[in-house]
Amino acid sequence: MITKILVCNRSEIALRVIRTAAEMGIETVAVYSDSDRDSQFVEQASEAYALGGQSYAETYMNIEKLISVAQRCGADAVHPGYGFLSEIPEFAEAVAAAGLVWIGPNSTVLTRLGDKIQARRLAESVDVQPVRGISDPVRDRETIEEFIATYGFPIVTKKADGGGGRGITIIESAADLDLFFAAHGDDLGGYFVERFIQTARHIETQCARDFHGNFAIISTRDCSVQRRNQKLIEEAPAPELPGDSEETLVAWSRRLFDEVGYEGLGTCEFLVEPDGRVNFLEVNPRLQVEHTVSEEITGMDLVREQIVIAGGGVLTDVPAPRAHSFEFRLTCEDPTNGLIPSTGTITRLRWPLGHGVRIESGISEGDTVTAGFDPMLAKIIVTAPNRDLAIARSRRALAELALDGVATPAAMYSDVISMAEFAGHAPSTRWFEDSILPGIASTEAEAGESAQAASLHGANGSLLSAGCPEELTTFVVEIDKKRVELAVPRSLFGGGGQHSRPRAQQPLRGGIRPRTESSTGELVDPHGMVNSQIQAIVVRVCVEDGQSVNRGDLLVVLESMKMESYVHAPYDGVVSELVVTAGQNVAAYQPLVRVLDTTARVSAPAAAEKEN
Repeated sequence: MITKILVCNRSEIALRVIRTAAEMGIETVAVYSDSDRDSQFVEQASEAYALGGQSYAETYMNIEKLISVAQRCGADAVHPGYGFLSEIPEFAEAVAAAGLVWIGPNSTVLTRLGDKIQARRLAESVDVQPVRGISDPVRDRETIEEFIATYGFPIVTKKADGGGGRGITIIESAADLDLFFAAHGDDLGGYFVERFIQTARHIETQCARDFHGNFAIISTRDCSVQRRNQKLIEEAPAPELPGDSEETLVAWSRRLFDEVGYEGLGTCEFLVEPDGRVNFLEVNPRLQVEHTVSEEITGMDLVREQIVIAGGGVLTDVPAPRAHSFEFRLTCEDPTNGLIPSTGTITRLRWPLGHGVRIESGISEGDTVTAGFDPMLAKIIVTAPNRDLAIARSRRALAELALDGVATPAAMYSDVISMAEFAGHAPSTRWFEDSILPGIASTEAEAGESAQAASLHGANGSLLSAGCPEELTTFVVEIDKKRVELAVPRSLFGGGGQHSRPRAQQPLRGGIRPRTESSTGELVDPHGMVNSQIQAIVVRVCVEDGQSVNRGDLLVVLESMKMESYVHAPYDGVVSELVVTAGQNVAAYQPLVRVLDTTARVSAPAAAEKEN
């Protein structure tokens, strides 16, 4: 019997596990970083222990600290949630060695499935067809060029240990290949290559298997609305699967789980092409973010199933799907600014309610969102008897959401699900990013700029001091019995007159920034500091202090949203300062590397002397 669970995670997924455990009469123990001290998941657990520190390495990925807490509090089981240590075999081994129950597949299974090259080989051994590629680590450029000569561009390079699509690089030309090798040098042992399928849907099966060999597909899911291989909108069941692809998905999933003796819940992921061809991608040996839609259409509690299976129990019989469900990932990302992560304090929060609406959240009004952790704030799950009704209900729910202080893509999601192309299903994994996002981002940016322009002008049309628009206060009034919201300058009340100085605020997103974009697309300040455009992890610093660089040379490799991004030299110059190191987390607009411009050779005094 499991009686006390240490939840080795944070925010909404930690809260999700804590709630189910409470319903089962099981005590829970939360662990937290310094910034999470007052979070809801910490308050709701039976007990909570500080890990001390802010970074991943200090807190949620510190195996020694986590095992120490488990032993100190008397936990008899560990739930890793998703992300962090959930797929790390060494952690599962440490849990078992400490005499605790690991709620998930064992370390051997994690090793065989967590490494994507081993997973490809496993799939091939049981006649499951992976995406066409090389099932060996890439050692040199010649191997990749031979693959391209056979299959052509585009291709995709992936990290063998890149869970959930992390570390993906799409290569569409010889120039892209040059850049890839410039970024990684000879360190290629952890990469493999696949054909990049441009027109396919991302379909997955939510699977479960217990210690007694009972196996079930709880539901299929369609996760094709993606940006940079990051899922944005998921739905269950997957609609309108072509040909006999669903039968193939079920059969292949069972083969994979049976072959490794899988015990627990997991997800098999595939690309399904329009003609019904199925291509295996990977197995995620943990709970998925989007598990909620499978729960909604079956009525099952998948966290409960995880705990039951880990305790040696029997998998529950799976009911037939009874509805259609969507999940919208509510992230702190700004559609008006290229969907880069945003930060700030949540000044107003009102969740949508009503029939068929479920909220999974770890945030509250007043919380400050920082760049330190994952940008996902919450999930809005909407369920109805069929897909059309679920779309209509989703539009209503998204419109009810009120979240101020941090930018989110909620309004953008409403636009996406209202499009004709979405009516049957999302056409492919590239549809949103290639065809939809550019138009939506442009429209929302224009709307944001118009709103900003209006707020920056006073009654006489004169521009207020740049970056310091006067603070507004909002009242609800009735005009001819019609309820309207009226926003007026705060200086009109509380003793402030028309000559009162407006309270300084941060510039609005999309407004003037202290950094400008160079001709290479990099953000550079007047002193030559090249700044990150995104919240990311530094994968590699490609230059040294004092090194001469040419415009376009690679400076830093970043990883964000599971994709690598490259930061280039904005002009010919000399590296005069390295601000970051590999493995470091950086926020959007954070300094990376200073490059002194050697093209500006003539100083102002010299120019004046020349004129004289």
